[in-house]
Amino acid sequence: MCGAKATEPAYFDGLKRSRRNPAITIKIKSKAADPAAVVKYAADLGSRAGAGYDEVWCVVDVDEFDLDKAVTAARQLDVRLAISNPCFEYWLLLHFEACAAPLTCYGDVEKRLLKHVPGYRKSALTFGDYVHGVAAAVERARHPEAGHTRNPSTQVGLLVEKIG
Repeated sequence: MCGAKATEPAYFDGLKRSRRNPAITIKIKSKAADPAAVVKYAADLGSRAGAGYDEVWCVVDVDEFDLDKAVTAARQLDVRLAISNPCFEYWLLLHFEACAAPLTCYGDVEKRLLKHVPGYRKSALTFGDYVHGVAAAVERARHPEAGHTRNPSTQVGLLVEKIG
């Protein structure tokens, strides 16, 4: 479950196609809403009779949201979170460079990302721009103190590792 309509679903759809792991079935859904609402929506999808999901993940950004409600709801509803602070584009940036400098908003991340993907637009992500940097991004996303309160940080690498 992605908390956005274009960027995150396009990335994960591309990742799914590139990995083609027959042992893993991945269903990508999106809902443009605050993170707590995304968690509740994902939990509802996951609990429907016959859904049979081993895990339900939500990919959400800190952006301007207070994530305490989403974190609490995720714990209660057995939903895993992949949170990016300040935004998902930080995960994309890690495909090209290590970045530990605080990033106050999407615009800060976008400036750096545009150096690597000059035509980047949230509404038109092309997974091919990132495919060769996935392993590097997973490694760069690892921090001993990783968590959504650290800026910048992302837990998307944990989900990507699960996908295989």
